[in-house]
Amino acid sequence: MKYYVLFGPPGAGKGTQAGSMVERYHLCHLSTGELLRSEIAAGTPLGLQARALIEAGNLVPDEVVEGMIAAKFADTKGVEGFLLDGFPRTIAQAEALDRMLQEKGEAVTACVSLMIEDAVISERIAHRARIEGRADDARPEVVQNRINTYHAKTEALITYYRQAGKYQEIDGLGSIEEVRERIFSVMDQL
Repeated sequence: MKYYVLFGPPGAGKGTQAGSMVERYHLCHLSTGELLRSEIAAGTPLGLQARALIEAGNLVPDEVVEGMIAAKFADTKGVEGFLLDGFPRTIAQAEALDRMLQEKGEAVTACVSLMIEDAVISERIAHRARIEGRADDARPEVVQNRINTYHAKTEALITYYRQAGKYQEIDGLGSIEEVRERIFSVMDQL
């Protein structure tokens, strides 16, 4: 089983590229954002808790996200692997993922990282808010908090996966097709 971590700052194009990656490599796409938005839309207790955190631009507690991921690993059949989008976001989550996979005799295959600069992040998130009607992306202070949170908590994963020999960085600028071809050329080698 393959386990890919799809990584990059908010607005890097992870969601845009995930569908093609899933189709080409027969993966199950586990987007924590989509899982949480589904809980919010259903009005579950988790969804209500998550809504308040997300609207403030904060991360949902690790144990909640880890539980959702572990359940999906256990319940999903008929795929060649998983594409993790939005998890892990911290070193603690990466270590938890490693433990989850070690219990199954598995390991992360690679961290595929789409990289863009902060100015591009803000532009893309504002565009996404207009197109998708995402209220969590519409307020500049929330977007800035997400960028700050990425730099403070998530960016450390670059070093974590680089030291493990599993980090693959891809330039996230260019057309959707250009970025997709860069991703495929890397993943075809893994």
